[in-house]
Amino acid sequence: MKKLSFLLSLLLCSAMIMAQGPIVTKWLQNRTGIKGRHYVNGNSTPIQDNDSANVLRVSYSNNWVYVRANGVPSYITGPFMDGNPSLTTSQNATFRLPLTPVPNSGTFTNTTGGNIGLFINGVALFDYRDGVAWNSTTNALCGGPGNPPCPGGPGAINNWNRDAIPAERRGFDCAKGHPAMGNYHHHQNPSAFNLDLTVISNICSMYAADGLYTIDSTVHSPLIGFAYDGFPIYGAYGYKNADGTGGIVRIKSSYSLRNITTRTTSPTGATVPAGPVVSATYPLGYFREDYQYNPTSASTPDYLDEHNGRFCVTPEYPNGIYCYFATVDANWNSAYPYVVGPTFYGVVSASRVNAITEPVTVYVSGPITTPTVASLDCGSAIIAGNAYVNIPFAGNASVTYTGGNGVAFAQGTAIASTGVTGLTATLQSGTLNNGNGNLQFSITGTPTASGIASFAISFGGQACTMNVTVAAASGGSNVFDFTVQPNPIEDAVVRVKFASLTNIAEHVWIYDAAGRLIKSLSLPNLANGIDVRGLAAGTYSIKIQDQSSKVVKVKQFVKGK
Repeated sequence: MKKLSFLLSLLLCSAMIMAQGPIVTKWLQNRTGIKGRHYVNGNSTPIQDNDSANVLRVSYSNNWVYVRANGVPSYITGPFMDGNPSLTTSQNATFRLPLTPVPNSGTFTNTTGGNIGLFINGVALFDYRDGVAWNSTTNALCGGPGNPPCPGGPGAINNWNRDAIPAERRGFDCAKGHPAMGNYHHHQNPSAFNLDLTVISNICSMYAADGLYTIDSTVHSPLIGFAYDGFPIYGAYGYKNADGTGGIVRIKSSYSLRNITTRTTSPTGATVPAGPVVSATYPLGYFREDYQYNPTSASTPDYLDEHNGRFCVTPEYPNGIYCYFATVDANWNSAYPYVVGPTFYGVVSASRVNAITEPVTVYVSGPITTPTVASLDCGSAIIAGNAYVNIPFAGNASVTYTGGNGVAFAQGTAIASTGVTGLTATLQSGTLNNGNGNLQFSITGTPTASGIASFAISFGGQACTMNVTVAAASGGSNVFDFTVQPNPIEDAVVRVKFASLTNIAEHVWIYDAAGRLIKSLSLPNLANGIDVRGLAAGTYSIKIQDQSSKVVKVKQFVKGK
């Protein structure tokens, strides 16, 4: 009761003070023109998109904060290896959140499918669910792609609801996100898989991305978003005690797995229609109802309540406020209920709006901050792709840095190679980690000789020289060619005929008329053609690289209806 009274007194502060509070000032605004990028399966070179990343505009009135964003992060998204056909797509949305959040004194509101919050970069927060549940009548999964609908439809209450984090792990990208019909979102702590103490996904090995923040066990985690009740969301670490004392500790979920082998009771102990028995196919933790809540006490101040939050002091709120935390376990793997849920602490009043219909003040964050790093290491640069003399080359390079200051940066200008000329290296846009990370460069052009192509890299106050080895091309480049048959194509496949029996495709790319990459295939078997059933009617380009000569040639084909 004392805690609630203190919180209420804080929330009665003037609107003028709150207007310049963290819910207005902490959004990651796009001040550099940075745009989104994505990977496609089989290609570790990110593709530049046209949608602006992060938050595009912040404004506020006496009661509301309006955040306009595309839902596109500045870190690279994709690929989604579970067959999800969607790409991160601009949502072109304006979200309205309460300037002054209010605790719910009545029945708590359940979280729902879809957006339940917004990260500071404008990316959506979802709760644990993925829209799939267990149908006890048919003894099978229902809902979601590939399953029959659940009884009662998508909004119905089910006894056994699937947890997206274990069930869809293969479909999360390096930053632990994925799209639903284009709406890119996180269900869980939005730091990269490869930064966890125990790495449970290898997606970052080929498709590296930064994530929203980096866990640091020595400092209070940053404010990373706001829930739809307006209360702030923090990363995994905070002050042990609610008053800001006790040092920095991992803030822990109070939920644990139940000790069950059959699924016949709910977490409250009530008998319910049975779910599948606990097994390798449906392990404990596969469903949300596999968890139970363990009430906290004064002796466990670093454990959270049933909403996955607590009232506490933070760097942004020195007088204290109710906060949610993105919980992880001792290995830094995501821990249920992950961020918010299964119910909200406050009154849910945020929504997506079509227009702002009241006078507002636009908030513009401070001047563009210059990105800085403590060091660059070109000597250990990872070069993707093999360069050959007099053959067009397209690859990428990853250069390690230390001491990044967390600032977004735009795509750089092309750096011409010296020594072996003909190549250029271009820094790709991104956001520095607060600490160590990697800069991504695209390398293109046609090298004029064999040897070493050198690039003078200068970034963030540091400089180094990156080297790319150019090899002599093997024989046969004068005979590589291919044709597309038939053209136009009316059936389901593109069939390729090579000019020589010695030609073998090392890589195949298909682009639409707008130049967007549609398919990327490594070492494909072209004997049965390339499946194009999913392509709309129109003109496409097919680019093939010969395995022996490394020559790349492009042809066009027309896909009929």
